[in-house]
Amino acid sequence: MKELSSAQVRQMYLDFFKGKGHDVMKSAPLVPHDDPTLLWINSGVATMKKYFDGTVVPKNHRITSSQKSIRTNDIENVGHTARHHTLFEMLGNFSVGDYFKKEAITWAWELLTSEEWFAMDPEKLYVTVYPKDDAARECWKEVGVEDSHIYEAEDNFWDIGEGPSGPDSEIFYDRGQEMNNVSEDDPENYPGGENERYLEIWNIVFSEFNHKPDGTYEPLPHKNIDTGMGLERVVSVFQHAKTNFETDLFMPIIDETAKMAKGDVHYGDDAEKDISFKVIADHARAVTFAIGDGALPSNEGRGYVIRRLIRRAVMHGQKLGVEGAFLYKLVPIVGKIMESAYPEVLEQSEYIQKVIRNEEDRFNETLKDGVGLLEDLISETKAKGETKLAGAGIFKLYDTYGFPLELTKEIAADQGLDVDKAGFDEEMQKQKERARSARGNAKSMGVQNGLLTDIKTPSEYVGYEKLAADGILKDIIVDNKLVDVVSEGEAQVIFDKTPFYAEMGGQVADKGIIKNEDGKVVAEVKDVQHAPNGQNMHTLRVLAEMKKDAKYRLEVNVEFHDKVKKNHTATHLLDQALRDVLGEHTHQA
Repeated sequence: MKELSSAQVRQMYLDFFKGKGHDVMKSAPLVPHDDPTLLWINSGVATMKKYFDGTVVPKNHRITSSQKSIRTNDIENVGHTARHHTLFEMLGNFSVGDYFKKEAITWAWELLTSEEWFAMDPEKLYVTVYPKDDAARECWKEVGVEDSHIYEAEDNFWDIGEGPSGPDSEIFYDRGQEMNNVSEDDPENYPGGENERYLEIWNIVFSEFNHKPDGTYEPLPHKNIDTGMGLERVVSVFQHAKTNFETDLFMPIIDETAKMAKGDVHYGDDAEKDISFKVIADHARAVTFAIGDGALPSNEGRGYVIRRLIRRAVMHGQKLGVEGAFLYKLVPIVGKIMESAYPEVLEQSEYIQKVIRNEEDRFNETLKDGVGLLEDLISETKAKGETKLAGAGIFKLYDTYGFPLELTKEIAADQGLDVDKAGFDEEMQKQKERARSARGNAKSMGVQNGLLTDIKTPSEYVGYEKLAADGILKDIIVDNKLVDVVSEGEAQVIFDKTPFYAEMGGQVADKGIIKNEDGKVVAEVKDVQHAPNGQNMHTLRVLAEMKKDAKYRLEVNVEFHDKVKKNHTATHLLDQALRDVLGEHTHQA
């Protein structure tokens, strides 16, 4: 196997799939665009949802990417495990109704084992398959994987509820018993078990079913491939690292942090201090990229996540004896590591550093205030004759003032007191539920609609020239079925020409009416969205009979259109003014 840098691994992966006819998609910003279901882009497939659920038909049905992602549901685990991260990169290749299991598996094996590419020893690779997925098992055998290297796993089925789903196949690399944390005869010592020997490096999802609202599954009209290879994980294999942190993605950050630590402190000398080094390295990467992509520290939403990460890193810096603001100094190190793929980090370095420095200084002031409030809470607890700080009180310190629970525990212990961790967890759960409800009930991925995907009727938008036009009604969809006539109720329709603007770029759709050739109003236009193949698709409240291939007069509500146009223009003017005054780092989001 070759010894490769993280930049080489990323580029080789993208080059390989580009050679297989894939378009290389640039990593999307971490702040989601037009997706209220996500706080952050949290995977490679998150940017592909519009293709997989059929909302949009891509120009090329083969796509590959290295997508930066953030996951924050287990921040507390970062630093304590070998592979938990808040920011990570997911290498992926995607097929939208094009190739399927045979090609995906054949190419995965070629990339991993070919001397031209990753050159891994086939004897060190193992795969898992869903027990009922005989087709995947046969594909693995055809490329040369022996039966002894194929394991069945009941949980090898990707399913997020309603929407696309299907079996998956994981690929594991055998790092050798010397890398393991369990004995050779431990029942968990197998690919897929809880051990450090067999490292999962790739997951291939065969998206072939629609998970319907009633809980049943039906075949997808267009089957897809969605794969994910964690860059940090696979780089640890190429660099013979025990954990993801001992790689070129993290060690320069860790080394720079050690230089700022008080005394002779080095990574690898002390297990507790190593946790702090890992937390700082991980969080420095995450906040650098998040701020660079337009997010800012605040008390809610993604801003709260950034604030929490910065404050957590600061606390771990104090554990290492780092004095004063320091996290901002790591931004250029992060930028240098990632320069080949993300040159914009170094370009924005000065701005990102300023934001982090301001937040660090603010937190240091907050710590002083928090200590005073904690002392009041300790006095109240002792006055009541209690020995445990109330969960609601310590959560308020944590949530409102950013005072870390670990520090609360330490100070309380010095006073002979415990903390109500169960009460704290209960308050934390309430906060998570509030956050979930605030994001609403939008579905994370819609059910793939084969009917809409297959409609390729040409349709011309003429709204830039006129706001009333004649159009021939070409398609009528009612209850997900094509019909020739509709008399009442709701319908989706496509005309050969339309002056109605479809919602796009932050501008809402036009509203208006449809008249027949006699001048009678037969429908109200409630909404206009782009169909999967790009046509303007109108959602109507039908008032009278409408027939396919008949001519209609389409009239946009001019007053509403003009107000929307002015508001949208004003938004752009404000956006440019902010950039002129505050700088190019200002992002509309």
